[in-house]
Amino acid sequence: MSVAAPASDAILQRLLTLHPKRIDLVLDRIERLLGALGSPEKKLPPVIHVAGTNGKGSTCAFARAILEAQGLRVHVYTSPHLVRFHERIRLASGIIGEDELAATLDDCERANAGAPITFFEITTAAAFLAFSRHPADALVLEVGLGGKYDATNVIAKPAVSVIAPVGLDHQEFLGTQLSGIAAEKAGIIKQGAPVVVGPQEDEARDVIARRAEALSAPAWFFGQDFFAHGEHGRMVYQDGDGLLDLPLPKLPGPHQIENAAGAIAALRHAGRGWARERAVEQGLRSVEWPARLQRLTRGPLVALAPRGSEIWLDGGHNPHAALAVARAMADLEERAPKPLYLICGMLKTKDSEGFFAPFQGLARHVTTVAIEGEDASRGAGELYDMARAAGLDASPADDLEDAMIQVDAWSRGRPGDGPPRILICGSLYLAGKVLAENS
Repeated sequence: MSVAAPASDAILQRLLTLHPKRIDLVLDRIERLLGALGSPEKKLPPVIHVAGTNGKGSTCAFARAILEAQGLRVHVYTSPHLVRFHERIRLASGIIGEDELAATLDDCERANAGAPITFFEITTAAAFLAFSRHPADALVLEVGLGGKYDATNVIAKPAVSVIAPVGLDHQEFLGTQLSGIAAEKAGIIKQGAPVVVGPQEDEARDVIARRAEALSAPAWFFGQDFFAHGEHGRMVYQDGDGLLDLPLPKLPGPHQIENAAGAIAALRHAGRGWARERAVEQGLRSVEWPARLQRLTRGPLVALAPRGSEIWLDGGHNPHAALAVARAMADLEERAPKPLYLICGMLKTKDSEGFFAPFQGLARHVTTVAIEGEDASRGAGELYDMARAAGLDASPADDLEDAMIQVDAWSRGRPGDGPPRILICGSLYLAGKVLAENS
């Protein structure tokens, strides 16, 4: 017997048809809709607003974990989702339920009255509406694209803004110059509101600093005003208020130490007593954020992998993210040597050769796949060509199962190497397929 699709699925499909004929980055559409809904964005708890190219989702996860560790009620808005749209809207009581999501989307659809609006804009309005109907102590709010004209940027004055590392991505919307992209991200800075800035290249850092100064926004920069590093299996955080000797974050990789530091600094400078040391420790130990160097230990894909292998999943999809993941894999290799094999799928809009470059000399082989159900996915053959152009040994596969079987065959051909370390990577859309298939 077939199971009826959730009501929210049908509404979400209808909302896609409202998309403007061209995407112009403005706030007029969402401001109009929010006004028709009674301005729910003005009825929210204190907001931690997080922008950046890479690390903003992890920063949100750390902030949520630390806040919840001290018993606070936290709403969270993130995108995109991995398996179900509901993941984007996390109420203080948990991920939004189907009935409430469908009812909230229906309210927004009726208030919008058929006017052109992007999918992200109307679903962000739905998130604000849902959040406004439930009490909470804080809202952790992740920017979708850019910052200045992102639908989340209707918040008049956040408790604190955070700008995670800025790099090249979404160039078709944000431009090809790092300074211009940084200016878009810096658009979330508000007059007089504190801002915490993660590690940045000098060009991006200068743009952000000038914007903060122009708005008299107190700013704290990683590497200048706060610091963090790993030392003897611990994380050391330091700022003007002193030093914290902390456990390493549960999320693996040196870049997660930096993301955790950004979250800690933001909570310390929000002026609300949100960074109690014991809660910071507990949050670092308990944080969860799927598809960010997530270790897979069970499921059909794992069953196809060579015996004794490690399988990791990461949704990073640009050269900056690839560099962070490659460094994490190199760190693992130093501590527990295993030959590294990649299974990779990417969208056509991404810099695939740039993504592969950090894995030169580190990855033994790349098996490429098309992302099933994604029209914007690169074909396995096209991605194979790009991996080869980046200097990596590669082969195309029909799908994820075929890719895992190929990795098994490649690793068996090198019996002296031992069990492999397998990284499935290149896209959050691919990561979502993996999690759905491997559940």
